[in-house]
Amino acid sequence: MSDRRKRVGSILRAVLDEAIPGGASLAYVFGSGLLYLLLSQIITGMFLVLYYVPSADHAHTTVAYITKEVASGSFIRSIHAYGSSAIVIVLLLHVTQTFLYGSYKGRRKLLWLAGCALFALMLGMSFTGYLLPWDQKAYFATTVGTNILTYVPFVGNSLKTLLRGGTEMGTLTLSRFFVFHVFLIPACIFAFVAIHVFMFRKAGPAGPVQGAPEALKQSTEPFYPKQVLYDVAFAVLIIACLGLLAHYAPVELGPKANPVDTQYVPRPEWYYVPVFQWLKYWESGLAVLGILVIPAFVTLLFVALPFLDRRPERRPWKRPVSVSIYGFVFIGLGAMGAISHRNDLRDPNIAPQLAKQRADVQAFMKKPFEPELAGPSLIAATVALTNPVAGKGKKVFDQEGCAECHGEDLTGTSAAPSLIGVGDKHDSAKLESILKQPTDAMTDGGMTPVELNDEDLKSLIAFLKALK
Repeated sequence: MSDRRKRVGSILRAVLDEAIPGGASLAYVFGSGLLYLLLSQIITGMFLVLYYVPSADHAHTTVAYITKEVASGSFIRSIHAYGSSAIVIVLLLHVTQTFLYGSYKGRRKLLWLAGCALFALMLGMSFTGYLLPWDQKAYFATTVGTNILTYVPFVGNSLKTLLRGGTEMGTLTLSRFFVFHVFLIPACIFAFVAIHVFMFRKAGPAGPVQGAPEALKQSTEPFYPKQVLYDVAFAVLIIACLGLLAHYAPVELGPKANPVDTQYVPRPEWYYVPVFQWLKYWESGLAVLGILVIPAFVTLLFVALPFLDRRPERRPWKRPVSVSIYGFVFIGLGAMGAISHRNDLRDPNIAPQLAKQRADVQAFMKKPFEPELAGPSLIAATVALTNPVAGKGKKVFDQEGCAECHGEDLTGTSAAPSLIGVGDKHDSAKLESILKQPTDAMTDGGMTPVELNDEDLKSLIAFLKALK
């Protein structure tokens, strides 16, 4: 036990007594701020996972339950959602500080590469987590995001299908995004955080940009207590900001995803809006150039920066070219975001629909929580087990994608009515007529004539007749 205490003590002394060239500084708080935010996301995410079910049938209901019924559920969910945005903000601040201080130079090349990997993984976490509430905004924004993969030459469609678990968005998509968000990407983040911290400890702090290295070494200051105080103060500031936002402006949840809604106008999270606006300029034959080639080239330059800028000079005013390019990219991204917002406000075709979507979200939030009823789903399962012909009809029903409009529980959606009891309302001949020639109202709702062989058609009708 004594030896263990000695080892722990030596590790603490090595960390707390680490010499900081030039002394403690507020400019060094962003890395520890990211570690705190990562810890916050883990804790709040563990709470959300206790209730969440990653399926198209139940995902939205479980999130609604967390938001509307669970004690402090809305607050914790808001902390998690705002934490995602906070990570992006602090990450950009950390990268900017590292770039301006030239902290990627010299022995810190691999440290920069590990940081770039963490940057990509953090954005991946945000993207995969965005779909999980399975509301309108999440569904359609992710649909647009995954469609971008089709521009990747040769393997684009295969990548999209792999990510979605099929050609359409559904339960397989949710389950895959859930696994990525909760298991795979966090595991990679932990690995690269460990690598990043190890390399930082090995390379040591870069120190301020001014002053001779020898002079800076003579004016060092230990990490504890001053830098620890700065880091803790920054963490407290983050806690306060997230808490105030979660309390006074809780994150809302919109209506459940309706894949057949052709009027919905998708918009991504704020940090993806500049990219969203950029993609609008490349909808012609040059789409591959703007969507794939140019972003890949810029990303490659960013990652390879330590190998391209090998001069020992770290002062930003002595590196006008690289600093100007960096500033130009960020100003350009900000301008793209502002243009997108302005266009949404001024476009007569878009602005009213976005206003309607916001009203739909507010209306849903005002409604009391409505739990799912298991009865209809049990009826369908019972029918499939007890009636072989109707069981085959259930398979046809699923293969034709009827549940996308009528609901997985068969109780209907805004696009199509409930099917429970439809067999009591219509005889077999009438059901066959409706399936082959839908009414105008059904056609307007998205229903198309069913094209099946006689055997499958009879099986489907038998299934519908059995739904009591």
